Amino acid sequence: MTTHLASQERTCRSAPAAADELRSHTGAVRAVEVSIERRPESENDALSEADAAWPRRLRRIARASLFHWGRPDLVETVELLLTELATNALRHGSGLDVGVRISMQDDHITIEVNDGSPVRPILRNARIDDEGGRGLFLVQAMAKAWGVSDDGSITWCTVPLTKGPEEMQPAAATAPVLREIPMELPGDRSAAGLARIQARTLLTVAAWPGDQHCAVDVLHRLVDNAWKHAVIPGEVNQRFAACLSITEAHELIIDVTDPVPLFLDFDQAVASGCGRGLWEIARKGVDLSWFVVGDDFSAKTVRAVLRAGAVEL
Repeated sequence: MTTHLASQERTCRSAPAAADELRSHTGAVRAVEVSIERRPESENDALSEADAAWPRRLRRIARASLFHWGRPDLVETVELLLTELATNALRHGSGLDVGVRISMQDDHITIEVNDGSPVRPILRNARIDDEGGRGLFLVQAMAKAWGVSDDGSITWCTVPLTKGPEEMQPAAATAPVLREIPMELPGDRSAAGLARIQARTLLTVAAWPGDQHCAVDVLHRLVDNAWKHAVIPGEVNQRFAACLSITEAHELIIDVTDPVPLFLDFDQAVASGCGRGLWEIARKGVDLSWFVVGDDFSAKTVRAVLRAGAVEL
């Protein structure tokens, strides 16, 4: 398997005529390309164990790419479309390899899957009790456009680029950071209580002049949210990380990092609650944001910025 992640802009290369109509020959594109060696079952069209592992791997590659490009809001749609096209190619393709390309340009994202087969995929009606056969219907329903190259080997679809999510920009402090205090926390239900105990001592020693009771409660709620909503089932030895930073302007930055790089309902949680306590924090004048972290985009940080005059919760 070979993977190429283009982290900087480059010009489009030649492409099938159907997909090429959707591209600008002079525009720049960010793209990731994967080549998969097929290992099909010998007697039927069921996916082999080796091939069946690829849709999940491709979803992880797509997720990382979209975070890298600043478009985490499109992860679910792109993952679903990519899964359907790649699964069809692995199951029904005739070539030795399956080529996958995800690119972002201008006002859309394009997904292309080359199965090496001249047989064009057919949109068919699936019965209610059928376990499969709905892949292209999902593609047709969710994509802006889709089609097949003239030689039948490449199936493509596009996803429109709407306005990017504002919450991905971390809330900013107004002055340079004078001191950072990292905290290591276990990835279990004891984390929030330990964070509360440690924060009381740390903020007292650091002599932060703001509302320390408010700050301790904000940290406790953010860590408790991480425990409730960001623990990966089945993973062992998970840990959370927190950091308290104090700026020259006496602002306190509280960062809580967990191993799940998504917070799809962040705006709703801040605006109306959604059971996460963020609304109670935000209404007291605390700035909240989240952003993806890690070299492999595998984690997120939820940030709260408190001014020295924050109102007690």
